[in-house]
Amino acid sequence: MSGPILVFDSGVGGLSVVAALRRQLPDAGLAYVCDNAMLPYGLREDAWLVERILRVCRAAVESSACAGLVVACNTASTLALEPLRKQLAVPVVGTVPAIKPAAGMSETRHIGLLATSATVGRPYTSRLIEQFAGDCHVTRIAADPLVAEAERWVMEGRLDSGVLRDVLSPLGELPSLDTLVLGCTHFPLLKQALAEATPHPLRWVDSGDAIARRAGQVMQGHDPQAGRDRAWISADNDALHQGLRRFGFQRPEALPLS
Repeated sequence: MSGPILVFDSGVGGLSVVAALRRQLPDAGLAYVCDNAMLPYGLREDAWLVERILRVCRAAVESSACAGLVVACNTASTLALEPLRKQLAVPVVGTVPAIKPAAGMSETRHIGLLATSATVGRPYTSRLIEQFAGDCHVTRIAADPLVAEAERWVMEGRLDSGVLRDVLSPLGELPSLDTLVLGCTHFPLLKQALAEATPHPLRWVDSGDAIARRAGQVMQGHDPQAGRDRAWISADNDALHQGLRRFGFQRPEALPLS
């Protein structure tokens, strides 16, 4: 394996995982691909999504000659991780909501899951809660509007604090909730603003550091220089060009989808 670690998401959410990878693996070469033409994934039909994710990731892996693929998207991971591992010749690391560490650190045994509607409602999420947080009360909060806010924050440098307050308003009636899982990779990009919008202090947990550690374990043969800082997108977008540049990537290329 000689190429970079390739990070994939439907949009800019994977950039929160890029930040974790750069903290944990400062010498790693990274590349990025996002299927922004089909954002948001969470509102699309499952079978269609699996085929789309496979198509996008096959093209990106071939274009990047990567050492491995990080699927930095909860929806894509829950749907397509196993098919990707069967079809791709490189290691694949997925993303799951950080239920286990949140349960480990909660003192009140009341944790929250802030995620998209798709993640909140999936049986996969329920199994995680049963397995790792069986002794906790888990409040699930659908927060789909935060995806668009994170996209706008990265691309335009602005967000609507009113949207954040509205999404987090249920927390005002949950004083015992002490730990909140950011169950979408878009959400850690807004963590500071979210913390300012909460009615009481919380512990914040996301999967970024765990994903980075796992990537470092299974992709040790990557070349720090080969193909680093390249990016691909599925639909041209000048604001996205600028956003990716702020995260250290070159001007994105058009993803060659057959």
